[in-house]
Amino acid sequence: MSDPIETAIFEKLSAIDPKGDNGKSIEPAEVAKALQPEQWQRMMPKVRGMALGLMRQGRLTITKKGKPVDPNAFKGVIRLRYPTADETAAALAARPPVVTDDDDFA
Repeated sequence: MSDPIETAIFEKLSAIDPKGDNGKSIEPAEVAKALQPEQWQRMMPKVRGMALGLMRQGRLTITKKGKPVDPNAFKGVIRLRYPTADETAAALAARPPVVTDDDDFA
């Protein structure tokens, strides 16, 4: 089952960039307002956190002034968009390696 924040992010993106190839972006506040119109400010940290997780998975790009941000060091006003193929590859390459041979439990 998908997280409602994740679902809202991708619904908003799909509405403005259906194929994900135009580079159009949304504000995180749009997602927060769609989820909780009356208290959307309270949703902002959760939306930003979900966006960060999706960026680390290579499924989303967080930008500032049109440029992708470093997921480990950003603050301020951001926007969200679909990643390019290169951005997805870079995000996946930056992930820690998966250890399949764990001798501790042998």
